[in-house]
Amino acid sequence: MAGVTLEQVSKRFGDTTIVHQLDLAIGDGEFLVLVGGSGCGKSTTLRMVAGLESVSSGAIRIGERDVTGLPPRARDVAMVFQDYALYPHLTAYQNMALGLKLRKLPRDQIDRRVRAAAAMLGLEPLLDRRPKAMSGGQRQRVAIGRAVVREPAVFLFDEPLSNLDAHLRNQMRVEIHALQRRLGTTAVYVTHDQIEAMTLADRLVILDGGRIQQVGSPMEVYRGPVNRFVAGFIGTPPINFLDGELVDSASGGLELACAGARLPVPPERRPDGGGRQVAVGMRPQDLSLADEGGGPALDGRVVLVERLGGATHLHVEVAGQRIIAAIAADRPVAADRPVRLAVDMRRVHFFAPGGETLTLPIP
Repeated sequence: MAGVTLEQVSKRFGDTTIVHQLDLAIGDGEFLVLVGGSGCGKSTTLRMVAGLESVSSGAIRIGERDVTGLPPRARDVAMVFQDYALYPHLTAYQNMALGLKLRKLPRDQIDRRVRAAAAMLGLEPLLDRRPKAMSGGQRQRVAIGRAVVREPAVFLFDEPLSNLDAHLRNQMRVEIHALQRRLGTTAVYVTHDQIEAMTLADRLVILDGGRIQQVGSPMEVYRGPVNRFVAGFIGTPPINFLDGELVDSASGGLELACAGARLPVPPERRPDGGGRQVAVGMRPQDLSLADEGGGPALDGRVVLVERLGGATHLHVEVAGQRIIAAIAADRPVAADRPVRLAVDMRRVHFFAPGGETLTLPIP
């Protein structure tokens, strides 16, 4: 096992820079997730660690070794791809064993490794099957088993669950997390799915435009986004943004003037000074139905009611903008009706026009 270090790593294709001077230290045994939208550079970064893409500038270290110029086979990494990349004419056993055979390991050692991996992944009854006789989840287990048998210093996962249906994604997510914890091997995982990212990661790296926006634990990033992009990317349903202004109140405090309402800002959420144009971020879970005459609230009209069993999502039009409120499932709310939404002002985020945060992380 070993940590991974990226030092000022960049990747250019002609005059276009895809990854900009990444500095990142991944601890030994850590499960680190690279997350971001399409084209943010996350898969390119992973492929540079694997040696499948060359580095335009900078250095990559695995443990104490500088592997920047080494071919993939010399890096002691194992990669699980988005497509299973299994040989259709080989059985599960043969697919898992092939890499070890090419390395000319003794037959008894190959058999021990393959059967140990199969036991961990629940593949023992499937070892004699070919891929066409397996489900998508079973094929992905074989692909993971092929990586496990190599006993690498680092696992690399490139969106390994994107081809599975929702139920299998949830199941395999749990299994990958449990497997990595059991083996204690450093893992770098790429996904565009922020639910996968939040549930798997020891730390997240949020990328946009080939640049790191924020690094931190899932809850650090959720509670303390450093900019509007991170706040909008992390969280389900996504955070709501409304335009507003911070103004001084008659009592000497600070209020948010937003969508026709004046909402008092508690001391712990106050940026310095008043008279400031801001974007205010309100997570759907921090909006609730307000009683008539029950204090400051946002007035709007319900556009859509999504009943999800354990919760209900209200899509509400407020001052010409659409926001979402997550409320209790049993509240009787109908579409095309007026509604008042109370805001938990202890949990709002304020962002400057340039996108940077103006508030401290929520405790």
